[in-house]
Amino acid sequence: MAEKETAARKPAVARGVKDKWRSKHWIKVKAPGLFQHVELGETPASEPEQVVGRTVEATLPEMSGTQDAGKAHVKLRFQIERLSGDGTAEARFVGHDLTSDYVRRLARRKRSKIDSAVTVTTKDGVQIVLKPVAVGEQRLQTRLRAELRHRIVEILTTEASQRSAPQFVAEMLQGELAKALSHGVKSLYPLKKIEIRRSEVLGTIVDEVIPPPAPVDAVDSPAAPAAPATGDDDTTP
Repeated sequence: MAEKETAARKPAVARGVKDKWRSKHWIKVKAPGLFQHVELGETPASEPEQVVGRTVEATLPEMSGTQDAGKAHVKLRFQIERLSGDGTAEARFVGHDLTSDYVRRLARRKRSKIDSAVTVTTKDGVQIVLKPVAVGEQRLQTRLRAELRHRIVEILTTEASQRSAPQFVAEMLQGELAKALSHGVKSLYPLKKIEIRRSEVLGTIVDEVIPPPAPVDAVDSPAAPAAPATGDDDTTP
C-alpha cells in the first residue's frame, strides 16, 4: 500500500519542478560602458530583483567579439548592480582572473616564481587589488626576488596613480601594463614573463567607454574646428 502511495506522488513532484522553472524569467545582462555595454548573457530568476548581486563571468575574447585564442585564459568578473528601465540587468566590472592551468604553465620546473599583492589607487580614486606573478628563466636568489617584488609593486602604484580607472583597467587587460612591468624591472633582471593573474575592484568605476584606436585620418579630422582661430590671426594687424 505504501509503495502505491509513493508511486502516486512522483508525477506530482515532477510537475512541481517543471512548473517552477516555467515560472522563471530570463533576464539579459549587459556589461558596463567600459566594455561598450555588450550583452553578457541571460540569467534566470522568479523575480527580476533577485538577479541583483549575482556574479557573471566572461572571457576577454567573448567581450571583444574576436577569436583571439591567445587571450582565452583571461576571465572577467562582473556583478549585477541594478535593473534598467527596459528590463535588462546592468553589471559592473569587479575584477579578472587568469585560468589556473595557464598560471601553472608559466611556473615550470627550475624557474623562480615571484608572487605579490598590492592595493593601488587610480587617479580618480578607485582602489584595485592587484596580484601580479613574475617568472624567471632560472632559479633566482632570495635577495634578487625581494628586489624584483619591490620594484613591481612600485611600478604598479605609480602607473595606477597616473591613470583613471577605465584607462588602467584597459591597459591591464590588453597587456600594456605587463609590458611596462617587464621594461621597468629589466635593469634588475630580464624576467621570462610577468602577468597580472588577478585583480579585484574595491570601488565603482565610472561608466566610461574607452574608444578603440582610431585610424590616422580620423585622428587628424578633429583639428578642423581650429580653422576659425587661424582666420582671426590673419586679420590681426
